[in-house]
Amino acid sequence: MMEDGSHVSEIWQCFKEYVDKKSMETVAERYVDLCADFGCSDEAFRDALGSDNDLDKAISYYLEDEEQDYDEDSEPEDY
Repeated sequence: MMEDGSHVSEIWQCFKEYVDKKSMETVAERYVDLCADFGCSDEAFRDALGSDNDLDKAISYYLEDEEQDYDEDSEPEDY
């Protein structure tokens, strides 16, 4: 499990150079999803922001999506 943002960014930097530039956005988004699946916290993602532009975009997208899911779940339903 990744405890903090430095783990997220260090691992990303290790394999980023092997990713085709055309696929970078998709791979970054999938990487963030995978980290989340393995228990990476939103706080760790926030800590990782600023280390890499591609990773930042994927993290921001993930965090915005998480917020949107939370907002939708917290709205009262009309009966």
